[in-house]
Amino acid sequence: MLPYMNVPFEGLARTLGASVDELGLFYLVGLFDLWSGIRTLIISAGGAYAIAAYVKGPYMPWIGFVFLMGHMSVNHIYRQLLNDPGVVDITGVQMVLVMKLTAFCWNVYDGQLPEKDLAEVQKQNAIRQLPGPLEYTAYVLFFPSLFAGPAFDYADYQRWIETSMFELPPGTDPARAPRVRKKRKIPRSGTPAMIKLAAGLGWILLYVGFSSWYYKDLVLGETYMEYSFLRRVWILQMLCFTARLKYYGVWTLTEGACILTGLGYNGVDPKTGHVDWNRLQNVNAWGVETAQNSRAYLENWNMNTNKWLRNYIYLRVTPKGKKPGFRASLATFTTSAFWHGFYPGYYLSFALAAFIQTVAKNFRRSVRPFFLSPNGSRPTAYKPYYDIASFLATQLIFSFTTAPFVLLTLPDSLLVWSRLYFYAVLAVGGSVTLFASPAKAHLQKRLKEYQSMAQPDPAVLKRQLSQDGSPILGMPGDPAALVDEAVREISEEIETRRRKGSQVKMPQGKELASELKQRVTEKTGMEL
Repeated sequence: MLPYMNVPFEGLARTLGASVDELGLFYLVGLFDLWSGIRTLIISAGGAYAIAAYVKGPYMPWIGFVFLMGHMSVNHIYRQLLNDPGVVDITGVQMVLVMKLTAFCWNVYDGQLPEKDLAEVQKQNAIRQLPGPLEYTAYVLFFPSLFAGPAFDYADYQRWIETSMFELPPGTDPARAPRVRKKRKIPRSGTPAMIKLAAGLGWILLYVGFSSWYYKDLVLGETYMEYSFLRRVWILQMLCFTARLKYYGVWTLTEGACILTGLGYNGVDPKTGHVDWNRLQNVNAWGVETAQNSRAYLENWNMNTNKWLRNYIYLRVTPKGKKPGFRASLATFTTSAFWHGFYPGYYLSFALAAFIQTVAKNFRRSVRPFFLSPNGSRPTAYKPYYDIASFLATQLIFSFTTAPFVLLTLPDSLLVWSRLYFYAVLAVGGSVTLFASPAKAHLQKRLKEYQSMAQPDPAVLKRQLSQDGSPILGMPGDPAALVDEAVREISEEIETRRRKGSQVKMPQGKELASELKQRVTEKTGMEL
């Protein structure tokens, strides 16, 4: 270790309760303490490149996926067993790398297929010729996004290197072209990058301040129970907000670094000449903090992970010509859970969030329309009250739900939940029970009567249908619907066997439950 390297960080480390090594990460890369981390990156990157280059056939991307996820899982388990905050954690870098390299394997495979067999997003990202080791290494170790993302496809990186990314769309007035320096093709990006820098530093400063007031030991200590229930709820809310501040800061800074290089460029408006720099945006802090439903909350968080799960898991496990269903949703859920790691707290959060998605969808379909005009095109005078209630419910329930992500262990998570009387679990459980009772049919009947007063607006119907998409962050939108989908799949298989002459019957009762459990376990590695 070089002498006095840690001196600039010692005071801040004492303030935050963090180790000096965590704060001096950038100075330690490539020197003495991170050689094992560099070795980890070489193994993942080298293994993925070899698989893409030498393994042929449709199983190549899945072999790459298993290799990369398996390698990362080993490090997740090692980190969890070591449990030493003084050791620099390489798994964060590896999580970003898994997204980039699994996508790379899929894009290489897509490049070997005829264009007519590819969807539009596959055509855009397909790699027709395997890049050389130098180009590949530059892509893997692209410094602005190496440590904390954002992840991006090799095709975007190649278009950036070749500057074809910055070509004006057809029909654009040259006078509306973004300003550049001299003969450069990359538009001037200093101002938007500095705005991101200022915002990122602002989030970090807020994190430094709030983390001295709201920290994990506060909710685990005995003094926490001396506060009133509402005060305890507020403290947990602020603890989770403080934890998010760290991610807001880091992700905003890395996005700004990518904008400064030009890689964040996302096109220009041909009419106004306005340049968008949000290609690699990973979080919308305002969207998260003001979300009025679970979908808005999750869509604005870790946005590039959402894209990766949708494009390279959810849609890839779906057979060609079929719509994604039960298997695709559960495979995506399992991938997302394993990708995060193996702390029990992660799985508590995921499990509860899945049911929150179901409840939120039921409220949106069965309750929200009463606060709109009969055709759904205009809000009523009472709509603001619904918005306030849904905002408070979303924020309070998600602070409870995501607390195990901060606390990590099962005993700590259950302790804090019990100190808040499991309010979110009871609210979600009560809502699930409500919508499983005759009350749902009564609501739907009343809603049908209300909406029959006017013709539905086609634009409103289209918008409602478009919201029932892929799972967000791997969490299924409706677990009950997924089980129904599994039952339908079993029924279809039974019918197919009967047509071929097999004497089989549809399983019932315990036999059906056992079949469902076996299918979920075989396909996803998780049990019902």
